[in-house]
Amino acid sequence: MKHELTHGGDWAGFLSNRGYLPLDYSSNISPLGVPPGVQEALRKTAAKADRYPDPLCRELRKALSRKESIPEEQILCGNGAADLIFRAVLARRPRRALVTAPTFAEYETALDTVGCVVEHAMLKVEDGFALGKGFLSAITPETDMVFLCEPNNPTGVTTAPALLTQILKRCRETGTMLVVDECFSDFLDAPEDHTREGDLAKFPNLLLLKAFTKLYAMAGVRLGYVLCADTDFLERMRQMGQPWAVSSLAQAAGVAALRETDYVRQVRELTMTERAWLIQQLAGLGLRVIPGEANYLLFQSPRPLSEPLEQQGILLRNCGNYVGLDDTWYRIAVRTRTDNQRLIEALGEVLR
Repeated sequence: MKHELTHGGDWAGFLSNRGYLPLDYSSNISPLGVPPGVQEALRKTAAKADRYPDPLCRELRKALSRKESIPEEQILCGNGAADLIFRAVLARRPRRALVTAPTFAEYETALDTVGCVVEHAMLKVEDGFALGKGFLSAITPETDMVFLCEPNNPTGVTTAPALLTQILKRCRETGTMLVVDECFSDFLDAPEDHTREGDLAKFPNLLLLKAFTKLYAMAGVRLGYVLCADTDFLERMRQMGQPWAVSSLAQAAGVAALRETDYVRQVRELTMTERAWLIQQLAGLGLRVIPGEANYLLFQSPRPLSEPLEQQGILLRNCGNYVGLDDTWYRIAVRTRTDNQRLIEALGEVLR
């Protein structure tokens, strides 16, 4: 049986085919690995795995409440961000939804499960893939749900805060639920200036999506959470999945991760430095680079890159399956200088 994989990060397929692990630039995970405190928490909790996990994630939600300054009852935890995307769609059951393109594929995949009509607001390369004011007129009383990825995946571009505020107000006027995916917001230079957490109380139709996956290198743990002032909707979301969605190991790992402040500082500093270096190096190779603001970069190449780089043990994310992009577009993660130098050298050989 052949499986078509939507996302990057298929290290297991590479290992099966080639017998060794790749240098994976297709998955946007912290290159510093799982924080020591998280590893220790996983080891300690393993001995207690004979117990069912707390279905309400009480200790984790309490820790998140302190971190986010959001009441515990406005927090719902899930088995990664994808789990919560599907739960939100199942709880809302929209008939018509609006998403940008290109953007994270899981929004549309979830919407398809309920037979929702999906409209695309196309982002243009000539505008740097930035969202424009025309998006406001696309939100109508018939629009049940809007998904925005901030910063957007795969472009790394954010929406202007003033426009985000207008979108919030427009969604309130039309009775539309707005889901803002902030899973990559911690990699922004000033995430506190871009998050919409301060709008939750004023906009009960706002749902913020967050995850431990990227910042804390916890992709294999599967842990995400949503913030929303509409606690009735959060309860409907909770009922849309099985009760033990978040394992006891994931809950303990999340609590431990929130204490890793030095680790977060190191990841953010590395990302800012290496992102700027990679933009310069990629442009120097003659590639068309979108100056993203997250821990990944989108660029266009005149030559195919996936197979030649894979031959050198490096995985890229070909973006040909994103709506609005083709096979000439690639996304790479921001990694350490040693890894990034190896990538640039390999790209130089292929593009020579």
